[in-house]
Order: sequence, then structure tokens, then C-alpha cells
Amino acid sequence: MQKIMLLGALMVLCASRAAGAADTIQIPAAGTSLQAIIYRPGGDGPFRAIVALHGCDGLRGTSGRPRAEIQDWGERLATAGFVVLFPDSFASRGLAAQCRVKSPTIRPDRERVADALAARDWLLQQEFVRKDRISLLGWANGGIAALWAARPNSEPDDDHPDFRSAAVFYPGCQRLGETAWSARIPTLILIGALDDWTPAKPCEDMVKDARGRSAQVSMIKYKGAYHAFDRANLPIRLRRQIAFAPDPGGRVTVGTNAEARADSLRRVLQWLSR
Repeated sequence: MQKIMLLGALMVLCASRAAGAADTIQIPAAGTSLQAIIYRPGGDGPFRAIVALHGCDGLRGTSGRPRAEIQDWGERLATAGFVVLFPDSFASRGLAAQCRVKSPTIRPDRERVADALAARDWLLQQEFVRKDRISLLGWANGGIAALWAARPNSEPDDDHPDFRSAAVFYPGCQRLGETAWSARIPTLILIGALDDWTPAKPCEDMVKDARGRSAQVSMIKYKGAYHAFDRANLPIRLRRQIAFAPDPGGRVTVGTNAEARADSLRRVLQWLSR
């Protein structure tokens, strides 16, 4: 029966989107009020929930609407029965996209970890959320933040259940590996084998080094996939002047990989449904 239910949820996730529109809310946080977008399933719940952390492009596009990839994931996961909360780490502090900023003031290991914890605190107060089923999800810069938040020394200092799990897309793992990263919660890392923005090798080394002193960590490296492989209908192209790119000229490659996208949709749902 459980297998049949999971298969049904997978079919919903991969089908055309049918979730309701996103709502904009404010989340209390230390020293600021975080803008956030929330996607909810229909009904009263309580539902499993996800704190979702955007990449360096931010949460919204120039039109002020959620970016296409944010809307895609938010609606798909809400259709599959998750509350999905995206705190806006940049616009909340008057900042635009940070991909070209070489001296960021909003750091994934500090401010963004605090934002993730503030989002968790807000979810814990909502009657429509299962307090024991709140997970982390992040992309790129947000994936780095999620990995910092999953470290043993980042555990919330309260009596509520911890994050249940984490899933991250194409994080930069160099500094995390240098600080002897490990996870206190089950963590899934998904990255492209051809990623020239956040290469896979530092993440592979980080995961290997954490063996024996970490919660379960699973890493999937997709053959033929570049950065942002999970985006829908994004042609392979170059982006330029990217801060912290391995290429001295700041050139990186991004674009959809249909097979990796489909597999990652399935794996993330399975991982966060555990």
C-alpha cells in the first residue's frame, strides 16, 4: 500500500502543475523581517513542510514575480502534499541578485542559516504543519546554506523536532570540505558531472571525508549535466562575470538536462517523503 501511495505521489509530481498560487508573507527574524513565498496544498493538513533556499539570483525576477524555477518547484511539491516556504534572503535586506558580488554581506554560512532557522520557527507555529516533518531544500548558494544548516553545530537550540532531512542541488563544497563538514540529518546532494560553476569533485571529497562521522549522505552525479540541470526549458548557455567561478573570466555553463531533471524530481520527492 505504501508503495502504491508513493507511486501516486510521484505521478502527481511529474504531471502538469495544478497547485494554487503562491502567497507572500512576512517572517520574524533577528534584526529584520523576512519576506517569503509560501506554497500550500489544498486542505487543512497538517502537512509535511520544506524550508526552501533560493540561489544567488534571488527569489523573484525583474517583474517581481517568483522566478520560474521557484514557481516550478513550489507548485510541484505543494501538489505532492508539502508546504513549501521560501524565505527571501536578499530582497528582505534591500539586495538584488548576488551572483556577481565578490564580497557578499549575506553569507550562506551565517545569515542564510539564520534565515532557514527563522523559517523553521515560523512553520512550527502553524497548525497546518507537521512539526516533526520539516525538511531543508536548497539550490546553489541556498544549497550551501542548507549544508551549513545540516552540520551538527547548527542544530536548533529548542525542544522541537530537528529538520528531518535535507536535499541540495549543485552546492559549492570547497569551503565546507575544508572545515571537515558532516551532517546530523540525512542529506542528499545532486550535482552535474559537467558543472563548471560548482564542480562535483569538492563535494565528492567532502562526502568521502565525512564517512564514519556523519548521518547518511547520498550524492548523485549526473552524467552530461551542467549547473541548473533541474530548470525546465533552459537552453545550454554561458553566463559571464560570475563571482567565485573556477574560470578566471567568470564564465559558467547552465542549462536543462532532461534526464537529470526527471530523475532529480523523483529522488527529491522520495528523499523528503521518508
